[in-house]
Amino acid sequence: MEILKSINTWFWNDYVWLPPNITWEHIKDTRTVNYAQFSDLYYAFQVALALLVVRYILEQFVFSPIGCYLGLKPKIPKKTDNKVLEKAFCENGKIGYKQVQGLAKQLDWSERRVERWIRRRISRGKVSTLSKFTESAWRFTFYLCAFCYGLYTLWDKPWLWITNYCWYDYPHHSVTNDVWWYYMLELGFYWSLTMSQFMDTKRKDFMQMFVHHIVTIMLLSFSWTSNLFRIGSLVLVIHDFADVPLEAAKMAKYVENQRVADICFAVFTVAWIISRLGLYPYKIIYSTMYEALLIVPMFPAYYVFNSLLCALQILHIVWTWMIVKIALRAISSKNPGVKDLRSDSEQGSSSESEDTAKGTSSQENSTTQRTS
Repeated sequence: MEILKSINTWFWNDYVWLPPNITWEHIKDTRTVNYAQFSDLYYAFQVALALLVVRYILEQFVFSPIGCYLGLKPKIPKKTDNKVLEKAFCENGKIGYKQVQGLAKQLDWSERRVERWIRRRISRGKVSTLSKFTESAWRFTFYLCAFCYGLYTLWDKPWLWITNYCWYDYPHHSVTNDVWWYYMLELGFYWSLTMSQFMDTKRKDFMQMFVHHIVTIMLLSFSWTSNLFRIGSLVLVIHDFADVPLEAAKMAKYVENQRVADICFAVFTVAWIISRLGLYPYKIIYSTMYEALLIVPMFPAYYVFNSLLCALQILHIVWTWMIVKIALRAISSKNPGVKDLRSDSEQGSSSESEDTAKGTSSQENSTTQRTS
């Protein structure tokens, strides 16, 4: 216990996390100012669990029926009708033509029948479009609600319009109930995304999204603890703005409504450029790297916050390049229309098996043609 206390004292050093001549005792005294407290962060875990429950209910009883009504099919249950083929599929992953011949002889099946079984088995292993639709529907719902609530919360706050107010009289900033709930909901949401990411559809930018969630959680937690929630709330509103049309575009793409998907993607592109490449660097990063220097005495944690904010901007640039690739592909493609670049990354065994099935089928066809 003494070691843990020593580590805690060393990590939460006043000199590191607070401006000069300010201690943790100053911002723990809530008699005159309602300061943000480190203990508040525990509520974020409870919010995360509650959001996971709400998400499950909405996906099962609201989003799934909507998706089915729009023509999407639920995922086929993972059942097998042949233990021999199932064992070979799971153990080897890649089933070659010679193995198909051997399995056909073992089961007294035709090779074509074995190939059909492999293709059906691969289809059962894939993530259904309905699952991706419900995931995007959940994120769309939350981002839309969070953005509207964030604007409602911050509309009468002076730091929304003049970022200098993020630093005036820092760290003696009182947190109101609406800002408290806004922060806890956002922090809980990113905790829930981090927990569920390993169970959701695997996408090409899985690691980038994971890093994004971790960096966001660190920023929210440290900014809350150090009473930097004003600049943190601005970061949240800016981030939620572009995510709303992005998830709407994905939902439209999944239900194969290309026209709506294109419109939503165009709105998303404009919103992204305005928020992530405009407001974020020129309002947030400019305020933290220039305005704060003129108002607040610097302290080591300031550089930690700025590093995390700059890390987010690097991710924005990476994602901007991905957006440009989607736009260029949509313009130059013979079949115009945007595609979801964050597509599923299927398991290697399934992809290889599908290629094998196609290869054995074509090989059988060519052999038949040569014989005839």
